[in-house]
Amino acid sequence: MAFIIRAAETPPPDLLRRIAHHEDETVEERKNYAYRQTLLLQELNDRGGEVGRYSETRDIVFSPEHERSERTIGLPLTNLKNLKMTDEDFADIRNIQPFVLREELIPNYDVKFKGEETIDGEDCWVLQLRPKQILQNQRFFEGLVWASKKTYAIVRTEGQAVPQIYSLHQENLFPRFTTIRRPVNGNFWFPVLTYADDTLPFRNGPLRIKMTIRYTQYQKFGSSSVVTFGDVK
Repeated sequence: MAFIIRAAETPPPDLLRRIAHHEDETVEERKNYAYRQTLLLQELNDRGGEVGRYSETRDIVFSPEHERSERTIGLPLTNLKNLKMTDEDFADIRNIQPFVLREELIPNYDVKFKGEETIDGEDCWVLQLRPKQILQNQRFFEGLVWASKKTYAIVRTEGQAVPQIYSLHQENLFPRFTTIRRPVNGNFWFPVLTYADDTLPFRNGPLRIKMTIRYTQYQKFGSSSVVTFGDVK
């Protein structure tokens, strides 16, 4: 099964700026929310059975003085057999999987308009992003972005964190993923699910992995209500 991206009407000439401006506003709004982030990474054998996993839960919380911090719930659980979580992996979990196309990032990317598509009942513009150049020790997103035609909010991203990293003694490879957002407060859409099911082409042989990141229990500072979305698959 695959998405069919339709030929589209002519987008606004400043479409990218409108999306990026809304992304900046979304970042500022999300700073006011506590939430829980759960990560599950699974190594799979050639029959699809699990042979190793890494899991952790982190809460983004506020002090009474409105100071925001990150708290790990318990210890990460790991029995990975062939993989090791790297600094780049954790940086991608924070910055690339929940990718935000802020205005300050626009100069880093070549952007092509690909058409339009309806996602979860939302009519969207579809854009393709590629980094203009790969800079040392920097991570980038490469893939597709779906932005609401009504509000310019990004509602879905599909792509990969780049670059893949090769050295004489180590390979650090990264899967293709999809991140789904849902509306939380009016026109603001926050990430609720990232998932990946990919085979990484290591020199010693291909390795299939599954990754799931869930963002739950969004709660605005000072509010007693928690935002829930039901099952997101």
